Amino acid sequence: MKAFKLENEPKIQTGFKTPDHYFDTLSAKVLQQINDKKEVKVIPIYKRKKVLSLVAAAAVVVTLMIPVVNNYNATSKELDEATLETYLSYQSNLNQYDLMKELDTKDIDKLNKGVALEQETLEDILSSNPNIENLISE
Repeated sequence: MKAFKLENEPKIQTGFKTPDHYFDTLSAKVLQQINDKKEVKVIPIYKRKKVLSLVAAAAVVVTLMIPVVNNYNATSKELDEATLETYLSYQSNLNQYDLMKELDTKDIDKLNKGVALEQETLEDILSSNPNIENLISE
């Protein structure tokens, strides 16, 4: 490897140049800009605090309401049919009289409208069921 001597190598120009007589007039330009200062509108801090406190309070309220809203929307008061059927099938001490006791007239009207049995279907069920006496007595 050959020896490197900095003084012998050609110099690279930096690319940055200052305009002619720049530093001679710099202090005069700076002083002129300081003296020509424009008036700046000052906003008092006490007015900003009121707005900032309202924004912060609104953010806290919204943050605290998110879980409440999610919980309210997640819980539904209506039962689906599968859940109700599963519950009723596992309740061994529940009989038809207990169910009838809990129904009111609105529920009975809904049941009457929802069930549409044709005469032929009813006859088929009664003729194919060997325990017709039990069905009649109940």
